[in-house]
Amino acid sequence: MPETNTGPGRVLIAVYATFALAATGRSVVQLATKASDAPVPYGLSALAAVVYIAATVGLAKSGARWRRVAWVACGVELVGVLVVGTLSILDSNAFPDDTVWSGFGSGYGYIPLVLPFAGLAWLHHTRGDR
Repeated sequence: MPETNTGPGRVLIAVYATFALAATGRSVVQLATKASDAPVPYGLSALAAVVYIAATVGLAKSGARWRRVAWVACGVELVGVLVVGTLSILDSNAFPDDTVWSGFGSGYGYIPLVLPFAGLAWLHHTRGDR
């Protein structure tokens, strides 16, 4: 099975790692300073951080188990960014402060919207059944 951590996969892993750090930082600050104001949106920031960390590790490590982790993480990320993005546009009051996925990742140049598609495409491209 081709590895996900070679060639363009290294760039993808670097982007995921960057978002893992950004989402972790944002969630720590939000939960430490404002958790009682809006626990659900700030909890979503923490969930995004966990998803980005899982995707980073899943793509970086070799083996079928890690590949499954990457598939699940990228899938959860896609659903998360689409659901949170839609809800944050329909009801801006539900998200008093942005999360990584608010507005489909508009605060991050829409990279959070593109990233799961790129991750899933790379996983598909490197599958071993070709």
